[in-house]
Amino acid sequence: MKIGFDAKRYYHNNTGLGNYSRTLVNGLQRLFPGNDYLLYDEGTLPRVLSLGRKAANDGCELFHGLSNELPMDILRAKRCGGGAKEMMSVVTMHDIAWLTFPDMYHWADRHIYDFKYGRSCRKADRVVAISESTKRDIMRFYGVPEERIEVIYQPVQDYYYTPMAEDEAVRLIKEHFGDALSSGTEGVRPYVLYVGSVNSRKNLLALVQAMELIPAGNRPLLLVVGNGREYRKKVEEYIDSHRLRQWVTIATDIHNNRLLQALYRQAVVFAYPSFYEGFGLPVVEAALQRTPVITTTVSSLPEAAGPDAFLVNPHDKDCPEIVAHHIDRLLSDTDLRLSMGGKLEDYARKSFDPDGLTCQMMGMYERLLM
Repeated sequence: MKIGFDAKRYYHNNTGLGNYSRTLVNGLQRLFPGNDYLLYDEGTLPRVLSLGRKAANDGCELFHGLSNELPMDILRAKRCGGGAKEMMSVVTMHDIAWLTFPDMYHWADRHIYDFKYGRSCRKADRVVAISESTKRDIMRFYGVPEERIEVIYQPVQDYYYTPMAEDEAVRLIKEHFGDALSSGTEGVRPYVLYVGSVNSRKNLLALVQAMELIPAGNRPLLLVVGNGREYRKKVEEYIDSHRLRQWVTIATDIHNNRLLQALYRQAVVFAYPSFYEGFGLPVVEAALQRTPVITTTVSSLPEAAGPDAFLVNPHDKDCPEIVAHHIDRLLSDTDLRLSMGGKLEDYARKSFDPDGLTCQMMGMYERLLM
């Protein structure tokens, strides 16, 4: 089998879409080495306008757009190769945030995304949705028939499945943060962890408000790993006006994957009060480190977290109070923390096994080419 991939994110993106592309393609190459995998890294115009024909002329039997879109010429390209069979097309859809959270996008970007990504969904022979929630959104907004959509969860990078020793995690954290997270000579101070972009969809302000409600004598540090623009300014203004600066650290410079794993490993709680996610990868990453999770009841997050996480309604006016209650409870109950962490890890390992997800993708390819 010869499979072509739009590899722009594979080569040039170091976050979610790039990690998805690399984890999937590398897994396919490792588990199914007998196939040919062509990774196309084209310029903007060729990628959009003529990549389909190039892949067909190269003899690809199947073309997979890994990040929401297919080339504009994908239909004309289907028979360009001159073979007995048409080149089939697959597109992975990660979310529909430009429609579910339109206020976060410039009007021009919304229309461009809606045109490109909606067209890709409608023209693809198969659409891969990275969650059941995203599948429902694709059906709702773009009218794609259910039988043309396959849910294949986003694989987590392999190293998250290898436990990190506590002393190694503490060493990495102390090397990077120094006194800011140190607690004596042996450990790190208790902290609640948030990992993700700092924008209105992620609802970080509710988490900051929750931390404020925990009595100062029992309040842990809130460590935010991520960055943002206007919404970050709003969050920082709240932190300063409510005199919370000593309890909140925003780290925008975490580029070491092992350090990020260490931060998940040592967190007392991972909190993710998002309004909408296509999947919710940080929730799974935290669960694989046996870290208790507080997240929300909406979109894909119950799928990512499983039945044993604490789930809150982010639209509830009492959301900060409920989050604060859960944090306080987990801080004070070691047995609950350990029990929840173990159950979350078991769920994540069973539900999001990377080899199993890679085999599921290959099975879909094979059925499509039958």
